[in-house]
Amino acid sequence: MNLKKLLIWAGVALALFFLVSAPASAAGLVHNVLGALRGGAEGVISFAQNLF
Repeated sequence: MNLKKLLIWAGVALALFFLVSAPASAAGLVHNVLGALRGGAEGVISFAQNLF
């Protein structure tokens, strides 16, 4: 088994453990990440609108 595959499985296992052990915190984390992505996308859209 190569290192990349091992790290992917370890990441998935850690994410599942976090989801099961603290679902409210996991939901908050997902909400914050999606909010940051939305803010970035709105910034890019605003830049493009001001450019044209």
